[in-house]
Amino acid sequence: MLILSRKENESITIGDSIKIKVIGIDKGSVKLGFEAPPEMLILREELKIAIQEENKKSLQYGEVALNQLYQIKKKV
Repeated sequence: MLILSRKENESITIGDSIKIKVIGIDKGSVKLGFEAPPEMLILREELKIAIQEENKKSLQYGEVALNQLYQIKKKV
């Protein structure tokens, strides 16, 4: 992991197309601004984890439904 210190209004560039800028610092909170191509998805980590968990649930429900359909088809 690369660790950098930045002050307000300073930036970090990742590759040729991503820029992260420190917009403000207030009471233990840092406000960041992101410039990236529109096709690049930028998510807070807690939101990414929530989406992954919902996707896992959907897969489980889908598997159950497929098994039920298979059992019905076997009976026919």
